Amino acid sequence: MPRRLAPEESALWKKVAATVTPLPKPPSPLAPAAPPTVAPPLPTPRSTAPRAAAPPRSPAPLPPPRRTHSAATLDSHWDRRLRKGLVRPDMSIDLHGHTLASAQALLDDAIGRALLRGARVLLVVAGRLRPGADRLPQMHGLPRPRGAIRAALPDWLAFSPYAGQIVALRPAHISHGGAGAVYVILRRSRED
Repeated sequence: MPRRLAPEESALWKKVAATVTPLPKPPSPLAPAAPPTVAPPLPTPRSTAPRAAAPPRSPAPLPPPRRTHSAATLDSHWDRRLRKGLVRPDMSIDLHGHTLASAQALLDDAIGRALLRGARVLLVVAGRLRPGADRLPQMHGLPRPRGAIRAALPDWLAFSPYAGQIVALRPAHISHGGAGAVYVILRRSRED
């Protein structure tokens, strides 16, 4: 059963919901298309009073579509070898003890170095994912939930500058860290 919102959360949600304007409904494919109507511009009254607020900005462009590397398919031979621990990582990186920002920068740097070296499998040791760590927000003054780096890995990889070079994300074999690590499978360079 989902939890109920606290009174302050409910008040905040109502404020956010009040700022949202619904999208126009698309016309029915069976209805005839109506010509677009253009409203005449309203005259602007001249006033010496200072402006209260700036006009709303146009919405920011949407980010690129998110790539889900954990759902990406590999050929069955690769998946079987990864599950059995028969694949030896070409490079590894340990993100323990880093902040979220420094861990993300270190991960991007490691992926860039791995691609330059022609590496195919990067082992990322990030710690175990604690239950619910991916759903808990960072609160000011409170300690970060354990497993936050591991929970953020899929999003970091999806929006990484190297997202197009990442083929898949797979859990590591117990001999390489088990639940505390993942394999990042990189695209083979075409120069080979």
